[in-house]
Amino acid sequence: MFSRHPDTMKTPCVSLLLGVCVLLLSAPTVSAVSLSVGPNLQQVFSGSSVDLSCVDDGQTADGWTVKRTRGGLTEDCGAAPGFGRLLGSYCVVDLSAPSETFWCEDSSGQQSDRVSFSVQSDTKAVILEIPALPVRTGSDVILRCRQRNGDTVKAYFFIKGSHHGLEREHIITNIQQADEGLYCATDQGGKSPQSSLRVRGQNTDITSCLKADVK
Repeated sequence: MFSRHPDTMKTPCVSLLLGVCVLLLSAPTVSAVSLSVGPNLQQVFSGSSVDLSCVDDGQTADGWTVKRTRGGLTEDCGAAPGFGRLLGSYCVVDLSAPSETFWCEDSSGQQSDRVSFSVQSDTKAVILEIPALPVRTGSDVILRCRQRNGDTVKAYFFIKGSHHGLEREHIITNIQQADEGLYCATDQGGKSPQSSLRVRGQNTDITSCLKADVK
């Protein structure tokens, strides 16, 4: 009978593992530059301002511009009429359209992830405080329902079609990919827009890949 010693199998396995690591290293990379949003809220009332900037590992990303699409045209912050005010590295935008989407882009056309906002124009309605930026897995998120005057009110929270409430805030602990989906809230004054909660996993650790123990 033909038999294989365990040690004779180790070299092919190591080669296969290294091959997988090489594929990971050679795969197309996503830009490390991201759009920073302050405050980090996806829903706002009409006329509210947000500060947008392009950052790389917490530092200003040189050569990158905040952009948006309006009427089929791509516009640069500070260059297009009515689109933002440049204050240092920040693009200050007054949100008024029902929906706005922004991103960062460099001269070569490389882009960051896009961030969308829902703008509530009904002064008697409410907004759902939900992050505009993706949330890391394992994080906690607190959802609140807020009126235009700034008051937080008790509300019913609708999470991926399920009803929760009546409560002043809804806390989601240890966020996972399964928590992605549409969220909204409603109180006696009205209903908030629907917004999508996005979840981002941990980065692939290529070092741990190379150090993997092959047995």
